Amino acid sequence: MTGALALRAAAEQQASTLPPLLAAAEQLASTVILGDHGRRRAGTGDTFWQYRPAQSTDHARSIDWRRSARSDVSFVQDKEWQIAQSVTLWVDRGASMRFASTDKLPEKATVARTLALACAILLIRGGERVGLTGNDLPARRGTAQITQMANLLARDDAADYALPDARGMAPHSRAVFISDFMGDMTGVQDALTRAADNGVRGALVQILDPQEEAFPFDGRTIFESMTGTLRHETLKAGDLRNRYLDRLAARKDHLTQLARTTGWQFSTHHTGAPATQALLWLYQSLAQPA
Repeated sequence: MTGALALRAAAEQQASTLPPLLAAAEQLASTVILGDHGRRRAGTGDTFWQYRPAQSTDHARSIDWRRSARSDVSFVQDKEWQIAQSVTLWVDRGASMRFASTDKLPEKATVARTLALACAILLIRGGERVGLTGNDLPARRGTAQITQMANLLARDDAADYALPDARGMAPHSRAVFISDFMGDMTGVQDALTRAADNGVRGALVQILDPQEEAFPFDGRTIFESMTGTLRHETLKAGDLRNRYLDRLAARKDHLTQLARTTGWQFSTHHTGAPATQALLWLYQSLAQPA
């Protein structure tokens, strides 16, 4: 096969995954009922939200005299809070994310990509700018951005574990990192520190297969990474269970502390659970004030 034909075949194979991925993301986004103003609250903006009784801290020029004339109470207008910053997403495309313990469960990568795209769909519907970290896809508005995002997210990395990319995040914006966070934590810490130094706040979503939480192994077992570069054989896998679970708990504690220190939020989602709750948590986390 010539180089051109090989490239076309690879492109067609990659593109064939986009319709199911986009359809799954659209379906997931539709399960979260937010209305047209799912994130709104009082704040700086130009759009009227509601009247409320004036308080002693309100300036006289803030009083709506026309509305107040119809009552014995003075009223002011609350404006709808408008998010000025963009939202950038990093989704782990490392080989470890292609793991699924059974054919009845989706791969971690599928869940991560669907969750990221569904969140992007909701944000763009709300008028937000959304993009990917790095320099491949700067944050923009519009539905065409979703297709470009899906195309980039469908690409897999060759390495077992990918490192978060903190490039391309505008100062004082929002960001999302979605990964199993099973690799080197130094890269995660560096990315979060760099983000925090620029005033970026966001959310960490850890995607795990139920088997990775339970460690249901006993007897002779061969553990092998998705690329085959890492391999460990043991005759007593059960003896490793407590050590593994302790290390997993320590990893989650580390992520929790990193998030707290840098002003981010952290949550774990399992591939066997409905993604609706994870999407709602993620969407609401991005609405938190800086």
